[in-house]
Order: sequence, then structure tokens, then C-alpha cells
Amino acid sequence: MKIAIVGATGLVGGVMAQVLNESNLQIDEIIPVASPKSYGKQIDFQGAAYTVISHEEAIAKKPDVALFSAGGSSSLEWAPKYADAGITVVDNSSAWRMDPSKKLVVPEINAQLLDADDKIIANPNCSTIQMVAALAPLHNKYGIKRLVISTYQSFTGTGVKAVDQYAEEKEGKVASNPAYPHPIFENCLPHCDIFLENRYTKEEMKLVHETRKILGDDSIAITATAVRVPVHGGHSESVNVEFRNQYELEEVYSLLSSTDGIVVQDDIENNEYPQPRLAKNKNEVFVGRIRRDESIENGLNLWIVSDNLRKGAATNAVQIAEYLNENGLI
Repeated sequence: MKIAIVGATGLVGGVMAQVLNESNLQIDEIIPVASPKSYGKQIDFQGAAYTVISHEEAIAKKPDVALFSAGGSSSLEWAPKYADAGITVVDNSSAWRMDPSKKLVVPEINAQLLDADDKIIANPNCSTIQMVAALAPLHNKYGIKRLVISTYQSFTGTGVKAVDQYAEEKEGKVASNPAYPHPIFENCLPHCDIFLENRYTKEEMKLVHETRKILGDDSIAITATAVRVPVHGGHSESVNVEFRNQYELEEVYSLLSSTDGIVVQDDIENNEYPQPRLAKNKNEVFVGRIRRDESIENGLNLWIVSDNLRKGAATNAVQIAEYLNENGLI
């Protein structure tokens, strides 16, 4: 098997290589692709060095799968060219997520929708992936009526530029090329992505639209506030759920504990609950602070944490590739 990593020199691209190394895929060759400024750089994978090349060269090598994490504009331009060459693209940008002809996939939830004709597959937004992974079994059982979401998102989700800004500010310097309009060190910014006409940010609206698409239910009422925080390890989310039907807390615990990819950490007597520093470099989604919302009927509160560079991006993409391979779709 040959796999291209498009955006190989970026933050997520590097994690994709790590996750591929840990995966069940039998990989014969990695094809690292990046922008012209990175041509000729070396990427190490399983003891071998691979040279970063152009899109044209990568397409000519005919990889089985191309994992894209190079931004929306790059994906819009190049993903169709890979697809036309018979290469299956798993795209981590927002370019194709809401395209009705493209499937938006979290493998534990809806991988069964995929078939061999799907040549461009959308990877959801990082904050969406971890949330729907926990919500899907509950929605299937009780039916979600409304979600109120507050996110606490690692600056790593913005990419290398934000990581550099944080590092400079931590050293007491003024950031030389800031990713944000304000400092991120020892600060919280209620500003993830750009502001839209409705005064929500693009990140907040991704949570609305992508959640409905993945869960297959446009009737769910959703509102979100997304906040960037000075945290390395991952994204955290406070999610308030209103169900259509009655539930029992014990059954919620049971459903979550038996769901693939979910780890319940909820022992308040021993101060055990999900934390981003503990989720870092792990592929699972951690859920805790599970409790009834006593202010509304059928209300539930959840605290959901995951490594945004792993399950929120690279791990989910690799899991899609694993599913395609295991089911003979590539």
C-alpha cells in the first residue's frame, strides 16, 4: 500500500505519519506532499527517509489513499485531481464537509455509508468529531432535541503559526507573526476562526451543521460558543443535551462505556474526570462529569475531551483509511 500525506510538513501532517506508523495498515511507501517551499525536505517513516514532492509527482506515483491536511483552498484545487486519477482522498479541511455529494465520516458512527465510488471523503472538524463520538449512541437511544455547546479548544488546532505565537509569548516576547488578534498565553479568546454575519464564528457553525449531517438529523437545535485556550493537549467541551425521551443515568454510563473509542472517566470522589493534559497523544475520546440537568426535563450535562490532533484530525482520517482497506474499498 502507498499512502500520500498532503501537508506532510504541517502540524497535523506530522501526527498523521505517527498515527499511520501505529496503525494496522501494511504500508510500503509514504509519499509526502507539501507546498513548494518544502520540496526536498526529508520525512522519516519506519526507519526510511522520504522526500517531500509536488502534487503532480505524487499523483503520478498512484497512491492508494491521499490524506489531505493542507487547507481548504489546496483541497478544492487538488483533491478532484487525485480523485480523477483513481486515488481515494480523505480530506481534513472544511472544503468538502457540507457538500451534499460527499460523505462526512466518523468511522464509529457512519463508516458503513462508504463505498468504492467515494473518492473524496470529508473528515469532520476536530471539535465535532469528539462530540458526536460521545453523542451518537445517546441520540440513537433517546433522540437529541437540543444541544448547548461550549468549547475550550487548544491553540494547536490553529496550526504551527499559533504554536509559535504561544511559545514566543511564554518566553515574554511579542509574537513576531501572530495567529490571533490578541495574546493566547495566559488568555482565553472567544474567537475560533472568522466571525460570520450572524455573529457566530465559523467554528461554532461547523459544530451546528456538521453534527446534524453526521447524526443524520436536521431537526436538532444547536447553539455553540467556541473558545481558544492556552492548552497543548487537546480540546475540551461542555455539552448540555436535551433529549426527546426520558433516560436513566445508569444507562447513559453503560451506553458510553460500551461504545468503541469512548473512555468514561467519572469518579468525582477521587477527582477523576477528563483533562486535556491526560488526553494528549491518545486516540480515544474521554467523557466525564456526567450528570442530570435538573433545570429542564430530559437534560444531561457531559464534559468531553480529546486530543484534537489525533482523534480530532489524524486518527480519524487514518481510521477511515483502515476501514476502506479492511472492506476492500481501495
